[in-house]
Amino acid sequence: MATPSQWIAGARPRTLPAAVVPVAVGTGVAIGYGGAIWWRALLALFVALALQVGVNYSNDYSDGVRGTDDDRVGPMRLVGSGAAPPRQVLAAALACFLAAAVAGLVLVVVTQAWWLLLVGAVSIAAAWFYTGGSTPYGYRALGEVSVFVFFGLVAVAGTTYVQLEWLPWLAVAAAVPVGLLACAMLVVNNLRDIVTDGPAGKRTMAVVLGERRTRVLYALCLVVPLAVALAVAPWQPFAALAVLSAPLAVAPVMAVRGGATGPALITTLQQTGRFQLVYGLLFTLGLAL
Repeated sequence: MATPSQWIAGARPRTLPAAVVPVAVGTGVAIGYGGAIWWRALLALFVALALQVGVNYSNDYSDGVRGTDDDRVGPMRLVGSGAAPPRQVLAAALACFLAAAVAGLVLVVVTQAWWLLLVGAVSIAAAWFYTGGSTPYGYRALGEVSVFVFFGLVAVAGTTYVQLEWLPWLAVAAAVPVGLLACAMLVVNNLRDIVTDGPAGKRTMAVVLGERRTRVLYALCLVVPLAVALAVAPWQPFAALAVLSAPLAVAPVMAVRGGATGPALITTLQQTGRFQLVYGLLFTLGLAL
C-alpha cells in the first residue's frame, strides 16, 4: 500500500500551476469586463485541478503497465516504482475524472450552455488517451498540441465564458501565453526523459524533434508569452505587468540551452513552474485592472 505522501507525490503537485494559471487568467479577463462570479471561478478551478491530478494518475497507470517508467529519471511514479498496484492508481484517476465531470456539470446547468458537455467529455477523453488506450496520442508527438488546446485555449476561454456567459476576444488572446507555458512544462519533462522514451517506443515531440530543437522549443515557450503580454498592452495596458516575471525565466532557459540533462532538469521543471505561476498571477492582475 502506498503511503499518503507517496500518493501526493504521485499526483505531481509541481504540475498544478498548469491548472491554476488558466483559471486565474480567465477570471482576470472576467473581472476586467466586470462580470466575475467567484463561486463559478472556484468551481472551474476545482475542475481544472481534478483533471490535472487525474491525468497525472492516468499517465502513471498507463506508462507503468507498459513498462515505460521502469528506468525513469524524475518524480516517483506509483506503478513504475511498485508503490501502488495498477488498479488502485487507475481507480484514483477515474475518481478524479468523475469529480471533474460532476463539478463541470454544475457549471453547464447554471449557464445553460449545454454544448459545454461536449467540451467536458472531449477534455476527459483527451486526458485519458494521452497515454491510455491502445494508440495513445502522447506517444505520437501530440502531447504539446493537446496541452496547448486544453490547458490554454479551453481552460482560459472556458473559465471566462462560465462567468460572463459570452466570450471576449481578450480571453482567446490571453489563452495563448498560458497554453505555451503549460507546454513548456511538458517540453522540459519530455526533454529529461528523451533517452528512455525513445527506446521504450514513446515518440514524444522531444523524441521526434531531437534534443537540439527541443531545447529551442522550450526557450520559445517561455519567451513568446512575454511578447504576447506586451502585444496585448495597447488594449489592456496593465497586462504588461507580466513582463516583470521575466527574470524568473532566465535560469531555466540558460540551463536548457546550456545542455542540462537528466536529474538537473528536475530543478528546471521546478523553475518553470515558478515562472509559470508568477507570470500567470501578474498577467491576471493586469487583465483585471
